[in-house]
Amino acid sequence: MKQEKFHPLFNTTQLIVGGFAAVIFVATLILMLPISSATGEWTNVISALFTATTAVCVTGLVVVPTYLHWSLFGKIIILVLIQLGGLGIICITMGLFIIFKRKITIKERRLIQESYNLDTGAGMVKTIIKVFKTTFIIEGIGAFLYTFKFIPEFGVVKGLWFSVFHAISAFCNAGLDLLGENSLGPYATDWYMNLVTMFLIISGGIGFLVWWEILDILKRIKDGKLASNKFFERLSLHAKIALFATGVMIVSGAVIVFVLEYNNPETIGNLNLSEKIIVSMFESVTLRTAGFATVSQAGFTNSSIIMMCGFMLVGGSPMGTAGGIKTTTVAILLIDVWSAIKGKKHAEVFQRKITDQNRRNAISVTAIAIFVASVALIILSYTENIQFKKLLFESFSAIGTVGLSMDITSSLSNIGRLIITFLMFAGRIGPITLVMAFTSKSTNAVERDYPERNIMIG
Repeated sequence: MKQEKFHPLFNTTQLIVGGFAAVIFVATLILMLPISSATGEWTNVISALFTATTAVCVTGLVVVPTYLHWSLFGKIIILVLIQLGGLGIICITMGLFIIFKRKITIKERRLIQESYNLDTGAGMVKTIIKVFKTTFIIEGIGAFLYTFKFIPEFGVVKGLWFSVFHAISAFCNAGLDLLGENSLGPYATDWYMNLVTMFLIISGGIGFLVWWEILDILKRIKDGKLASNKFFERLSLHAKIALFATGVMIVSGAVIVFVLEYNNPETIGNLNLSEKIIVSMFESVTLRTAGFATVSQAGFTNSSIIMMCGFMLVGGSPMGTAGGIKTTTVAILLIDVWSAIKGKKHAEVFQRKITDQNRRNAISVTAIAIFVASVALIILSYTENIQFKKLLFESFSAIGTVGLSMDITSSLSNIGRLIITFLMFAGRIGPITLVMAFTSKSTNAVERDYPERNIMIG
């Protein structure tokens, strides 16, 4: 990621990181106020900071129950933060510029390009408008579908409020809910609720670019400008990898959960076959950084936990609302490994060659994310008197901005809460972006053409 300068003191990545940090700081102050709590009392700074971060970073881990601790005002603030975090602070800011007809400069267009990792700065205003339209349309559909469940159960006013809150939370992959301490547990075997929620999670996690490509190609097919059998062929390499990786992870995750937990009475062991299937599917989807839970995560076997940590680290696809190191990152790593095994000089997939820059970025993002999570885990193991596997799960859930927990978040010490807060922030910003924000502002590093030498590997 090239660091363009937009201000004499700050580069692009510093502005992005600073934007998120500023929103979290202001949100913390608001959530501390008595008006934000259900009891009308002040909320301590650590709990307010943690909640502000988990909302802005669309994670879902909580140290105080969302449905119980916060007043209606506090819940509305949290919902606004979720929407801000899901769309991105830069996107929201530029959206306001568009609404108030403020001219967006070339430097600001580059900032949008950097924040979304786009290849070109062309059409930035149209991109922002499309992001807003896509978001509100899908969230609106989700809220409408939820009303068929929530209104009969909670009444019109509360049902509508619940529908809007959970539609936004699901699409933004936030995982925060107002349903109680068991999250979506009461709907664990409800196919309708599961399918609506999974639709929203996947829609947010697949990425806006992929959505736009799919809709554009479908429109061309409908207008007779393209044969239906050319659909996959017309997709960009990015869209093909994102869709393929997403499909593989959802299906494989569901199969693994189904097999490993089949006889486990603490998860799906006591359910019938169809119920086992839907719970396994939902668990696989929610691992994509959504954070909603239909069964207690504390009951999963060690084998499942190891798998789940890997899936949480991966997360969703680029330019979406999900976190993690992204499906395309892992796909590039696997493609590179497979190409090396096959003796190929370059990483190739779908008759296209992966660039060296893509490969380096994929390695860097993965390595930094694992390193940050590992260091945090070491510190947590020292400061917290909690079972290691639960800390492992919590750390990967935080760095992947997932929000699933083995019921230990509220038991963490203040130091532990601050560490998890940092992991959530790093996971949402992106580990490599966070590192670049604190490195030298110089962007003119000298590259010399040194002679090549081989190093023994393996």
